[in-house]
Order: sequence, then structure tokens, then C-alpha cells
Amino acid sequence: MSVFFGGLSGSQTPASSHKWDGPRHGRFTEMIDDDPDMEYEPDSGGSDPEDFDDEDDCPIAVEIEISDPEGESSWQFEDWEVARYHADNIEELRVYAYVLRQVIELKERSQRTPRPPPPEDVYPKVPSEVGRGLMASGQFGSNPNDVDGSKKRKKNLSTRLMQRQLGAVSERETRSILQDFIPGTVSDKIMHFNSRCYSGEFSEDGNFFFCCSQDFKVRMYDTSDPYQWRYYKTVNYPFGQWSITDATLSPDNRYLAYSSLRNLVNLAPTDPEDLSEPTVLDFGGNSSYVNTGILSLRFSSDGREMIAGTNDPSVIVYDLETRTPILSLNNHRRDVNAVCVGDPSSPYIVYTGSDDATLRVWDRRSMGSGREVGVFLGHREGLTYVDSKADGRYVLSNGKDQLMKLWDLRKMMTMSQFNDIKLDLPAETFDYQISSYPREDYRPHPNDCSLVTFRGHQVLKTLNRCRFSPPGSTNSRYVYTASSDGKVYIYNLDATLAGTIDVRLSTMFSRPQDDDLRIFEVEHVNNWVTCVRDASWHPSAPVLAATSWNGWGMSSGTCTLHSWDPFSRLTLGDDEDSSSLNYNSELELIPEFNAYMQKTRARICSRLAAAPAAAIACSTGRSRSGRRLNR
Repeated sequence: MSVFFGGLSGSQTPASSHKWDGPRHGRFTEMIDDDPDMEYEPDSGGSDPEDFDDEDDCPIAVEIEISDPEGESSWQFEDWEVARYHADNIEELRVYAYVLRQVIELKERSQRTPRPPPPEDVYPKVPSEVGRGLMASGQFGSNPNDVDGSKKRKKNLSTRLMQRQLGAVSERETRSILQDFIPGTVSDKIMHFNSRCYSGEFSEDGNFFFCCSQDFKVRMYDTSDPYQWRYYKTVNYPFGQWSITDATLSPDNRYLAYSSLRNLVNLAPTDPEDLSEPTVLDFGGNSSYVNTGILSLRFSSDGREMIAGTNDPSVIVYDLETRTPILSLNNHRRDVNAVCVGDPSSPYIVYTGSDDATLRVWDRRSMGSGREVGVFLGHREGLTYVDSKADGRYVLSNGKDQLMKLWDLRKMMTMSQFNDIKLDLPAETFDYQISSYPREDYRPHPNDCSLVTFRGHQVLKTLNRCRFSPPGSTNSRYVYTASSDGKVYIYNLDATLAGTIDVRLSTMFSRPQDDDLRIFEVEHVNNWVTCVRDASWHPSAPVLAATSWNGWGMSSGTCTLHSWDPFSRLTLGDDEDSSSLNYNSELELIPEFNAYMQKTRARICSRLAAAPAAAIACSTGRSRSGRRLNR
């Protein structure tokens, strides 16, 4: 499949040979199947670019040719559109080529014979028998089936909580109580950012939280009281590209490292009294021509090194003492989106997840040989995030195939086994950033070695993150993931849904629209768009922080705080409702946002009350047909 661009002058028509005379005349070719890179081939003929003033535009004609590599079907069409570009604005042409590629793909898909969605049996069974076995094993929290039924009935929640306060229960039973507390949809705080929020995470002790946003700032908060946060510091990335892509805390919580789509990493102190400038670390080895984009970043377990995944694609090991990169491994064949370093019980284990759909396992002591120790296969599309249970055994991954998978280190594929397999790279026809996943094309991986597969969430638009629930309060009883449909999905280990946090619903109408946007309210509620990119569960309290692209047109961001409250429900229009208060990024109350939210939600409720069918649905959660509404 090829896309050709040729410069034309005036009303000149193209020749069939794809060679044209004209200003800044040349040809752009994009070989989608063979080479994703764009090449510019200037021709010697044509007018001199200097003959044109800066105000002049170069009209661009486009010819698109599409053919089946197998020769089964071939067709060609010409779409001559005059687009006004400056003669030497090459970058805009690259963007134009990208858009055309999507148009071509949509046209190809529209001409295919529609295929029915795959039967449900192509997906792993839910509930998972393996997952149920893990839940009963005691490795993921206490097993409620082990509790004597008569004793359990005699102890309601209030009695169990009182006994916990009095110290009359064992540590095991204390954890059994806490593991049932799942944060809910109602947001205690809505922190508004003027740009998209890309990640946010609690420290291991729960006393610190950081939030990264697209304005190249990282904001830090004191969360020693998980319900009453205190803002204290912001650090910048002054030479960033696109966004801050990742951030990680040192093992002693003294430093925060954060990256962008550059080869430079900033290292900032987390001490609120230390206002010194961040230290800049060059992961490109001080080479002026290197411009590696870092996608994921982690400290080693001992804090002496950092490991980064890049879009080279490569895995870079950086020595903090000598301030130099000491290893660069190119085993992955596409972007390395995720890096995860082992826990204290396995400090040398490193996991890397890539767009080549592999999760690779490394031993830091042998990484110098350039070889992994094992590979996990099972995803059909690229991986977006990897998390460890911190027990030296279980690891979790999220994938663009809309699946989250649980793995056991003992069941990984050895390198000799992996080398005997022909690795099929994911097809480049699916772009998760702009299109939905073609579910009808899904087929299970023939070499899937995962334990449990979780599905129901969305991994679209961005690299949505997943994690284990904290070991301290929930014994990692659950796994949870941010989702592009504006929710956080919390799963049991048997792949059944334990709960959801609807960030979109809890934040809807929490800020006014910009002046250049029209308020559509109920009739066009989809104009308020939410994509949850990251979520972090507090290690010792039933509190979860969700960082999102959120708002009118999804151009701004929020960090929302959700806690466990069995009696709370989302109320719209209640003048006495004090939940979901709106703050700016420095935790200063925004009265105009609160007033707007209450006024708008009250108007919605009055409209719903005026419509009998809608009122019934609003009060019961069901339509007149009895079908459960998606709330």
C-alpha cells in the first residue's frame, strides 16, 4: 500500500508516472506494509523553491493506490485535492500522510465482507477456575470460605470493626475486614488541571502522591492523611516533548525521576523545603544526535540504577553514580511501553512490555549478555503497562487487545522455547489512539501462558495502566485498571467484576465549558468526555486516586479521590450535597466550579422529574421495559 504526494503548479494535471513538475516538487512514499518510515525523494526537475515568496502556498495533489499483496483484489482511485501548504512545510505533509492512511484503512474495512464477532468461547471462561483456586489458596487475601458460617453470621460489619478497634481480632481477620472495602464512584475531591493528567501514584508508605500532566509539570502532595491532602510542591520539565511520559520514586522516597519523549530525565528532590533545580540525566550518553523518547522509567531495587523503556525500541540501564548509561538492549522489536522492577524478594528481576506483544523477563545480573531469561506470550496487541505483586512470583499486564492478564513467573516460556516459535507481530492496521478494537478479528494466542485473563475495560487513546490492589490492606485481593470509557474497573482474581468507579459520572458538569464551546447539557452529554489513564490505591486506606483526561472535549485533566462509603450515592442537584468539591491543582477551592456544578445538576434533575419515564429510570435505575440502565 502506497501513498504518493506530488507538487503541482496551477491547474497542472499529474502524469501516470507519478512524476510532476512544480514548486518544491518531489514524492512522499509511505510503505505501510513494509516500512513505516516516511521517505522524501526530491526530484531534480521543476521550479526552484526560491522563485516563491514566503506567502505563497504550494498546492499538493494526492494519488492513492491500494493493492492486495496476494493479488486477489486490486483497485485504484484518484482523489485530487488541492491542500494549501507552504512549499517547505514538510512536517504538515507527514501529518497529512498519516490522516490519509487512516482514510485508506477505513475504506478498505468498509469494502470487506462483515465478519460476525467471535464466539464467546474464544475468550477464556469467566469465572476462571484458575483464578478461583488462587482466591482459595490464601495467597491473595484470606478465603472467606474458611470462616465458620455461624460465626460469620453473628458478626456483622459494625461488630467486626469495633473488635478491630479494641484489638480483639487477629491480624489475619483484620485484613479480612479491610479487603472487602472497595472505593466507590462518589468523588471526595475533584482536582482540576488545565492540561491532561497522564499519571499519578502513591508512595509505598502512602505519605506522598505525585501527579504528572501534559503541561510538563509534576505536582507533589502530602497524603499522610489520605482523606485530607496537602499540596506542597511543583517541579517542571522545561524541555519536554508532547507530555511527561512517566515518573518514579526512589526506594527511599527522597527523589522523583520523571521523563518525556526525550533522552533526558529530570531527578528532583521530594523534600518540600528543598527548592533546588532538578538534576538532568542524559540517557543518550551525551551524544548530540541521540533523541530517544523515554516511555517508561523505574529505579532499581537498591536505588543505584534506573531502567528505561524507549521508542528506539531499547531498554536502557543507567548508572546513577557515574551518571552514564551502561547498557542498551534492543531485543524488543517495537516501542517498550512498560518497565517493572522486581520487589525486595526478587530484586534482580526486571520485566519489560512492548508493542511487539511480548512481556520479557530479565535478570539484572545477566543483562550484560544481552539475553532475557524468559518471555510471556498471550497478548495479541502491544502491552501498555506491567505491575508486580511484590511477591517474586505474580505479574500483571495490560494490552491493546483490550485484555489484562495475570502471569506466574514459574510458567514463563524459556528462551529456547521462544526461539522455536515464529513471532507474529501485531498488525499495524489497528491504531488504538483513533479507532476501536476490531473485536471480530480477535483469536486466542496459540502459545498463551497466562493464568487469568480479564476483559470488559477499554485500552484505547492512550497507555492505560493496571495494578494489583495494595498488599497491606487488601492482600492484593483484586486487580484494577484505568479504562478509556471513563471508569476504573476492579476485578476479582477469578476475572469477575468486583466493582467499578465511574469517574466520568462523578465529574460530569464539574467545570464550565470554555467560551468557544456550546453547553449542550443532557441532550449532548457525550461532549463531556473522560479517559482514565492511571489509578492508584492507597496502601493502607480504602482510597483510590484516578488521573484522567477529562472535561469538555477532553482537553483538560482531573485527579479525583474516591473512598469507601457504603451509604454514599451520587446525587445530582442536592443543594446540601457537599461531596465532589472542586479544587485547582494546588488544592484551592474553586467556588465558581462548585456553583456551576450544583446549578447544572439541579437543572438536569428538574428536567428528569418532568419526564415520567425518565423519572422512573432515575429513581429505580431501570427503564420501563425493565432493562437495567448503565449508570
